[in-house]
Amino acid sequence: MADTDGAHADDAGATGARRHGGRLSDILTSIAGDETRDRVSVADIFQAMGDRAFGALILIFALPNVIPTPPGTSALTGAPLVFLSAQLMLGQSPWLPRIIADRSMTRSDFASIVSRISPWLARGERMLRPRLSFLIYPPAEYVIGLLCLILAIILTLPVPLGNILPAIAICLFSCGILERDGVFILLGTAIFTVAVSVVAGVLYALLKGFILLINAVVV
Repeated sequence: MADTDGAHADDAGATGARRHGGRLSDILTSIAGDETRDRVSVADIFQAMGDRAFGALILIFALPNVIPTPPGTSALTGAPLVFLSAQLMLGQSPWLPRIIADRSMTRSDFASIVSRISPWLARGERMLRPRLSFLIYPPAEYVIGLLCLILAIILTLPVPLGNILPAIAICLFSCGILERDGVFILLGTAIFTVAVSVVAGVLYALLKGFILLINAVVV
């Protein structure tokens, strides 16, 4: 569980097996089926993924933004993404403050969610495999962190439907990190370029419209 200040992936008490983890779909299914626990927290998933917690948590927080969500959702999920992406960019060990790490839901609710997403996640994982590893490890990893940070900041902005493309790009980056797949990093970079261009265009249009409105009111 989380320590006194938050949750660390490289906790001193971690076992070697946990450090290496496994596929995200298998780990989520294992946690969902653990009847010894009443609730599942972010810290539980964090520790189960060990040294791959960056990819797992970034994916978990980014996925809800891939589809249209109620207003304010992207702001809530974007904040942890900003936090994690900044750490990835700076080459730090993944860490979450206790206020995020202790967020939890009942195991039955968690199991219900996992049962719906696990088959799709497993299919996606079968497409992943270690390749182009030079795009995963430092210093490239720091660049990935910077790109994810930019996308996470965009997610927190109140741009209409502006969360979908950035979320897709972040999901691709996180999948690449999870399975050391450089091809998904390249795909994420391509979507990043499109996402930033689209959001920049939307913001420019909104700003220009606002200026025209102000001018019309003043005149």
